[in-house]
Amino acid sequence: MTEYAKAREVTEQAREKEWVRPSFGKQLFLGDFRLDLVHPAPVLPDEKAKKGQEFLRALRRFLDTSVDPALIERTAQIPDQVVKGLAGLGAFGITIDEEYGGLGLSHLHYGRALLLTGSYSPAISTLLSAHQSIGVPQPLKLFGTEEQKRAFLPRCAKGEVSAFLLTEPDVGSDPARLGTTATRDGDDYVLDGVKLWTTNGVVAGLLVVMARTERGISAFVVEAGSPGVTVERRNAFMGLRGIENGVTRFHQVRVPAANLIGREGQGLKIALTTLNTGRLSLPASCAGNAKWAVKIAREWATERVQWGSPIGGHEAVARKIAFISGTAYALEAVMDLSCRLADDESNDIRIEAALAKLYASEMAWKVADELVQIRGGRGYETAESLAARGERGVPAEQILRDVRINRIFEGSTEIMQLLIAREAVDTHLSVAGRLIDPAASGRDKARAAARAGGFYARWLPTLVAGSGNRPGAYGDFGPLAGHLRYVERASRRLARSTFYGMSRWQGRLEHKQGFLGRIVDIGAELFAITATCVRAQEEATELGCKPAEIADVFCRQARLRAEALFRRLWINTDARDVRLARYLLQGRYAFLEEGILDASIEGPWIAVTGSGPSEAENVHRPIR
Repeated sequence: MTEYAKAREVTEQAREKEWVRPSFGKQLFLGDFRLDLVHPAPVLPDEKAKKGQEFLRALRRFLDTSVDPALIERTAQIPDQVVKGLAGLGAFGITIDEEYGGLGLSHLHYGRALLLTGSYSPAISTLLSAHQSIGVPQPLKLFGTEEQKRAFLPRCAKGEVSAFLLTEPDVGSDPARLGTTATRDGDDYVLDGVKLWTTNGVVAGLLVVMARTERGISAFVVEAGSPGVTVERRNAFMGLRGIENGVTRFHQVRVPAANLIGREGQGLKIALTTLNTGRLSLPASCAGNAKWAVKIAREWATERVQWGSPIGGHEAVARKIAFISGTAYALEAVMDLSCRLADDESNDIRIEAALAKLYASEMAWKVADELVQIRGGRGYETAESLAARGERGVPAEQILRDVRINRIFEGSTEIMQLLIAREAVDTHLSVAGRLIDPAASGRDKARAAARAGGFYARWLPTLVAGSGNRPGAYGDFGPLAGHLRYVERASRRLARSTFYGMSRWQGRLEHKQGFLGRIVDIGAELFAITATCVRAQEEATELGCKPAEIADVFCRQARLRAEALFRRLWINTDARDVRLARYLLQGRYAFLEEGILDASIEGPWIAVTGSGPSEAENVHRPIR
């Protein structure tokens, strides 16, 4: 078996293979626009909503009176008193059940808390989300024993920081190559290995560590202060300078067998399932960044005068403002709807959560870039420099740096596209997978052909016409009804395109990453249009036609992007791009690199970590 096949098999085994609950996202990619699954959006009970709002008010007061974002950026550290203040509010246990010392709030209010903190200090938002979304609380909530929950969750709720450790110097999106091991020794496991980019790892007291055991990759809760655990260094980044991210070495670290989460070999499944809702933290932070950008763009474009009028009156700037404001509204709508679906628990939201993460991280980056452009030279200048010469210290360039990591965090854009694409074609692979499997026998292929023939004979006719072709459909959405009709039609078109791609490339489809990426990006635009229309109609009761005005412009922008992606499914330079890249890597175009000097610091591309005890100083810094 090739290395690629091994990696694919490991990932496939970790997937949730059953679809027990309905999924809006899954049906969308099948050409079945199930608006009833997201509209009306689920509503929290009044008591839970009131409790969540009270927490948000307290959090806002604390941030406004006790947190200096400029200080965090300047010192590259969140002060201990800020961390302890957040802990006192319960911010480290927002979604932890009350019986374990947490606040027991909804995903919706957790998302709104991250939106608020993300707009003010993205480093604080990252601290809280890395702790709760992928750190100890969420895996234990889903897979932990009662004993584990009682042992660790109260500590997390009180403010003991946790971290998640999967990535290694030579292992990123390919967990099949995981090198950290956990060897059973009596009542303990013995851990050895090195983990990279452990967000919160420098200050964490509890760690979720992925390590290879006899039955595969497994997950453990590890005490950060255990003998043999060394944080060898704190990493520094272009943005999020306040996060405590490090390199952690394990040498003969003894971990009680009782700290194994779930079963041996279940580690990747735990990680992926945790991320189904854990990924919603990033859309929340991105929505906060975008909403802040709206405020700055509005104030600046009104104040700054060029050629006799405020710059917001010039079409070139007005177009950017319209993009920023429409996108901010949509990102909050996507976050809001996804969180409410997660709270309701009646839908399987693995696709929706992944689409929300993918879409928000890409669009927030574009919003930040456009804000810097509107601000001009002041957008490129740091907030401290602006303030030092007497102007308002707007951290536009900082936000651009801070949001960039979201396209990499918790699954890069490219990996997210492939993961979502795999779920999008799951039904096709279920009915026709053996037909395109080169390892399948002739008998297996014959059976698959018969089953696929029956499925497609029923399914393909449903893609010809639907409610999106009826002029009066979705009339209760008023001026936004046309956008939902477009989503219904585009959903069927997307399903037909996916089928054509499978028919054309069959087993080679998984290597057509450009095609699959565009399929997913179209689905993301359709999901965003839907969420935006649902939110605008809901808010019309209180705000009148204003939400629909913003939603209409966003939907028109999103439809243009979707149409461009549809065209590029079949008219593109993918094959030529791949050939050019291959030639470049072979050295054919060495002349391209002539006439330059490389300022990189000498060293191997990937650090050789080796095994054995650490020779570095332990920079682990518990919050005091």
